[in-house]
Amino acid sequence: MVRVCLMSMFTSFISPFSPLRARLGLVFVLALLVISVALASQYMGGLLPCALCLKQRIAFYLGLPLIALAYFYADKSPAAMRGLLHTIGIIFLANAGLAFYHAGIEYGFWLGPASCGGGGAQAQDTGALLEALKSTSMVRCDAPAFTLFGISLAGYNLIACVILAGLALYPTQEKEA
Repeated sequence: MVRVCLMSMFTSFISPFSPLRARLGLVFVLALLVISVALASQYMGGLLPCALCLKQRIAFYLGLPLIALAYFYADKSPAAMRGLLHTIGIIFLANAGLAFYHAGIEYGFWLGPASCGGGGAQAQDTGALLEALKSTSMVRCDAPAFTLFGISLAGYNLIACVILAGLALYPTQEKEA
């Protein structure tokens, strides 16, 4: 059974690329690039992520396996593959919304949640202040850790997620599937 599954995956991979497979491959590579840059900037560049940054990574952790699944089984079940593509598109579209919210916080358009190190309730006494300090995140969501050409990482994530969602939700032609 395992051998049959591995052979199926291998033959799916080496079969000629259909336009749909090429699009799925592009979505996979772009998503992998985005999450790789985020992880490299954290572990190699020393940029600590805030709570919203960590939440934005969840879409990539969910999306990458779904993209791989859709890629390998695109020829087997076109209807299931289209369902996976829609799911992938919705995941990245929702993440674009979260990135938009985060970028708005960074650019000062609106306030962020208290869990992001900004705002929160005012302490009434010293004990409450100490408890508030212990539960407050040290990495603030309203201060971009890095910008390039005036765009924060949340802004670039917004752009990437809109592109990924667009590629995933682009109408699939029957001849592609």
